[in-house]
Amino acid sequence: MPTPVVVVGYDAAWPDLFAEIAKSLRALLGDAVNAIDHVGSTAVPGLAAKPIIDIDVTLCGRELIEPACQRIVQAGYGARGNRYDDDMWAFLAKREPACRVYLCPPGNETHRKRLVFRDRLRQDGALREAYGALKQQLSRRFFLDGDAYTAAKRDFIEAAIRNAPPPRW
Repeated sequence: MPTPVVVVGYDAAWPDLFAEIAKSLRALLGDAVNAIDHVGSTAVPGLAAKPIIDIDVTLCGRELIEPACQRIVQAGYGARGNRYDDDMWAFLAKREPACRVYLCPPGNETHRKRLVFRDRLRQDGALREAYGALKQQLSRRFFLDGDAYTAAKRDFIEAAIRNAPPPRW
């Protein structure tokens, strides 16, 4: 049975929930962790989102992915595979709210793009509003098709990343 695509208003509790989950992931994975980042729409204050906390865990090396995957599964996360064909391994915890964890090696391009997009949304109110409106529209259009919902956002996301200002060093 498909899971409905439901977009809700921003919840100020999401950053605290991320911090709580990140703490447990750091305890679970220990020294294998290089960084834990809150990504996705729940990481953007004021943005409507599906109530799923998305977390990217960058490991210290590619060789740590397999043992980290095993630990995540043993901790009760459901394995979702290499979702982006980019060495980014996805896991889902069904809880309230749900949580998706992505394990990736250092220098992962998908992870980099996710951070760029998140930061653009945090900094540009007009972009954030346009993206929120698009998400609401697509959630109604693809209510029972999460894959189509995600695919329909791709052009918007890629344009935002492509038009991102260069990083300041």
